[in-house]
Amino acid sequence: MAGSARDVTIDPSVEVAAGGVSGLDAALHFLEGEPEDVARYVLILDAINFGSGWFAALGTDTNALTERLTAHTRARGAPWSAFELRALTPADVGAALGLDPAYELTRLYAEGLVQLGFWLGERSVMSRLGDSAEALAEDLAAMPFLADRGFYKRAQIAAHDLHLAGVVSFPDIGRLTVFADNLVPHVLRSEGVLRYSDELAALVDEGVELPAGSRYEQEIRACGVHACELIARRLEVAPALLDNWLWNRGLELPGRPHVTRTTFY
Repeated sequence: MAGSARDVTIDPSVEVAAGGVSGLDAALHFLEGEPEDVARYVLILDAINFGSGWFAALGTDTNALTERLTAHTRARGAPWSAFELRALTPADVGAALGLDPAYELTRLYAEGLVQLGFWLGERSVMSRLGDSAEALAEDLAAMPFLADRGFYKRAQIAAHDLHLAGVVSFPDIGRLTVFADNLVPHVLRSEGVLRYSDELAALVDEGVELPAGSRYEQEIRACGVHACELIARRLEVAPALLDNWLWNRGLELPGRPHVTRTTFY
């Protein structure tokens, strides 16, 4: 897809600096519990790790929602159980995250959490994780909201976050790609690694929504993944670590990433 892209090009000669913020913040995330609880919290967090296309309208962002989920978890003393997840309603999720239950995104979050509850089933969380990041991502992608064919952003990031949380240690963690969303391509574009055609650049800069699965949206994500594979190889780091660096840089950048309303990121 990157090789045949018409509106996004990669400049492989651009140097990208190594280093930056990575890992999970112990203040922002619930990491102090038993492994079973921490693992379930991470999966819950990643079950609602989407919605950037709605954030501007709702006046929120990923970190704000993470803070609310973490506060809710700490107040309860533990994350929702699999049984509780399967019974969640938009009202429950709205109360926990400070969102109106009538919002489309709140309803989608509730649906995503219910999907996770059924994926977890009756087994312990730790028994579901296995010993391979790649295999776990494939397993997680059975959930409709994570079945992001060709990219698998959220399935991969869940496996990576569990590794970062210290509840598992996957020997194949380096096989994960970057987590294809809209913020990492925004950073790559700002640094000159990605270049957009005039037509695409105008749409992105004006905040015009790029439909999920459209050629524009797919080219941006595909070229972002391919460019990061090249950069990670040059810097001799795992692509997922590079993703952490770039994503955190993106929080401070002016301008706007492309807007897409999707459950995949």
